Amino acid sequence: MINSTQSVSPPPSVAALPTRDLEQDELLDLVRAIAEDFALWREHVSFSDEQRHYVQLHRDAHVDLWLLCWTPSNDTGWHDHDISSGAIAVVEGSLEEQVLAVGAPSVRTVLPAGESYSFGPEHIHRLSGRDAGSVSVHAYSPPLWRLGQYAVTDTGLLRRMSVSYADELRPLTL
Repeated sequence: MINSTQSVSPPPSVAALPTRDLEQDELLDLVRAIAEDFALWREHVSFSDEQRHYVQLHRDAHVDLWLLCWTPSNDTGWHDHDISSGAIAVVEGSLEEQVLAVGAPSVRTVLPAGESYSFGPEHIHRLSGRDAGSVSVHAYSPPLWRLGQYAVTDTGLLRRMSVSYADELRPLTL
């Protein structure tokens, strides 16, 4: 299985984008449009329990778009998107998002096909495939460069490690 950070042909919906970083509502509109364009991403769908499959659909100076494929074994671990805002549209199956809470259990949300949402750079979460064969479209602006990967130590300390956008996110172990 090959995970690709090389963009495929730019989607038509990207041509209409402004030449600036996008706001969260614009990112949400974008992932919804890409999610509806099955011909754009269908050929890239592939699944593996050992390694989450992902393909960069587009990248320019202001936005990048990704297709991610999930099984229940795929888990990003806790992470942020550094300075980027993002949006996610679930197109097949369902995902589970956990949002980090301090002094309380994390907030869990099941995101079935057809659901979409956006978030700012302060959002710390983890995603996993709830159903086998789940697929989602993600957009980030400005484009991802670095991400913060988190782990909670046995003594309750939160540790952050900076990682490349091209690295597959997995739960950290300290």
